[in-house]
Amino acid sequence: MLLASAPVGAPRLRASTTMMIFLVPLVLSAFAFASPKYTSKVKESIEAPREWINLGAAPADHTIALRIALPQSNFDALEQHLYEVSDPSHSRYGEHLSKEEVEELVAPREGSVNAVSEWLEQHGIGADQVSRSDAGDWVRVRVSVGLAEKMLDTKYYVWKHAQDGDVLVRTTSYSLPSDLHSHIELIQPTTMFARPLRQKSMVSLVPDQAFASNSSNGTITDPVTGVKVDASCNTTITITCIKQLYSAVGYNSSAVNGNQIGITGYLDQFANMEDLQLFYADQRPDALNSSFKVVSVNGGTNNQTLSAAGAEADLDVQFAFGLTFPAPGTFWTTAGSPPFVPDALTPTDTNEPYTEWLDFVLSHPNPPQTISTSYADSEQSVPESFAKRACAGFAQLGARGVSLLFGSGDNGVGDGQATFNASTTECIANDGTNRTTFIPLFPASCPFITSVGATQHIPEVAVTRFFSGGGFSNYFSRPSYQDAAVASFFEKFDKNTYKGLFNPEGRAIPDVSAQGDFLRIFLSGSPILIGGTSAATPTFAGIVSLLNDARISAGLPTLGFLNPMLYSTGLAGLNDILVGNNAGCGTPGFNVTEGWDPVTGLGTPDFKKLKEIVLGL
Repeated sequence: MLLASAPVGAPRLRASTTMMIFLVPLVLSAFAFASPKYTSKVKESIEAPREWINLGAAPADHTIALRIALPQSNFDALEQHLYEVSDPSHSRYGEHLSKEEVEELVAPREGSVNAVSEWLEQHGIGADQVSRSDAGDWVRVRVSVGLAEKMLDTKYYVWKHAQDGDVLVRTTSYSLPSDLHSHIELIQPTTMFARPLRQKSMVSLVPDQAFASNSSNGTITDPVTGVKVDASCNTTITITCIKQLYSAVGYNSSAVNGNQIGITGYLDQFANMEDLQLFYADQRPDALNSSFKVVSVNGGTNNQTLSAAGAEADLDVQFAFGLTFPAPGTFWTTAGSPPFVPDALTPTDTNEPYTEWLDFVLSHPNPPQTISTSYADSEQSVPESFAKRACAGFAQLGARGVSLLFGSGDNGVGDGQATFNASTTECIANDGTNRTTFIPLFPASCPFITSVGATQHIPEVAVTRFFSGGGFSNYFSRPSYQDAAVASFFEKFDKNTYKGLFNPEGRAIPDVSAQGDFLRIFLSGSPILIGGTSAATPTFAGIVSLLNDARISAGLPTLGFLNPMLYSTGLAGLNDILVGNNAGCGTPGFNVTEGWDPVTGLGTPDFKKLKEIVLGL
């Protein structure tokens, strides 16, 4: 039995507490749902996002995969454990929970399980048609649109995105019997118009002969850190540049101590093995002929046709695995994405794929200790209830000792779909008011993950070819591990400068940053330069994996959830960035300042210093 004590470093207003309701178990009879006296009550209702066009009623026989979230019985206690085992000043630091201990804390109450099962049976859905997560907190069923409309007292429509033509089947409101409201937290896909997207990577195609060799004709010295770096690193970033700049030269991971790193892949992004070998020959010859494990989630594939190689997938695996070789690497290829063309004869899974991946990874007892993700969407396009529930899933992994890193976005304070000219076009609230607002991204806004911004050049400055995403969440309150850092920022930045455009009390984004432009990779057989926080994220993750490797080799537990450490003892191992801003929404955005800022976070890593810090914890 787990014992929970007072939270250490937990948010004052913990985001997830509003959704995790403690209930007295109540078993409802089938008659209660069938009785004409029962009342249907709206569970969730939203304004239709302005960029989506209603094309008419959805086909009644189209199949959708409903995910039903049951309230987690003791998430508050899980959150307390998470902060205690992640806080270097706590006596329990590093005492991560097991898979079984986490599942005990998030398993739904028996009354909720019974109530939902009986409701499903009333609609002809038997136990053999239902699948559940390992903890039982998610229930999954495949039903026709027609049946979903009866179950949810709603009407589904076909919606088309005005900009790119993507198509979804969604509703803007759904209802449940009143007696079920306390037993069901949310049901999707219903009101979620989010479309998880790759960060907008900036790609520069450059002829092969235009590249200099990896050996430099000279060196430059970073005047801030004193680190010497090949001069070529000011125009082309390689594995050697990263190791030099972040003081990791000479350190190599173990192939056998149990340390692993994982990369998530979505939206038909395929990591090409041939491209990886070209990259290794170019930058990491000792890794030639090595590979990584490909794991399919929800039927995901990894097309090895060279022309099908994905820029995002190639970038992620080449830099993350290039930095951490010979540590074992895993690439998850997750099928399922919200856009699809409705076809009653071809049912398509329209679930948001983060939760498909979360279900899969949480079901495994020993996932990789460091995981990098370069996908996101605007926070406001994700229903708040869903964002908080997905964030709770990330907390479960953190409590088990996994470090999760997500990109903060590439459009400054604007939407992930905005152009790079800081226009106001994509900075409009989805609440029907049409007011201009800054647009943070999710999952970068989840307080239980580490959000990564981007820098460039030596000495490092915030990126200028695009703008490092940053700002403040509208869904999640600021966790206390950020209090001192964010308070210091607001001593230098007047909150009234952009009054009404952002929530100064929200979870602050990003946490850290890393080189994020002009990274040299191989794509479809050719070298290119690529950039974005999607480049910075696997780079920072690679450094974290090296730190985990050092701790494991020293007989210490992995770092797990990083932020309480980064905002305290870890500060001494980060390079503060002092130049730049993140324009967007017709504004210059926020400025880089001394200490934490909503452009580059706390700064970039110094592996040598961080290694001394984490080995001393």
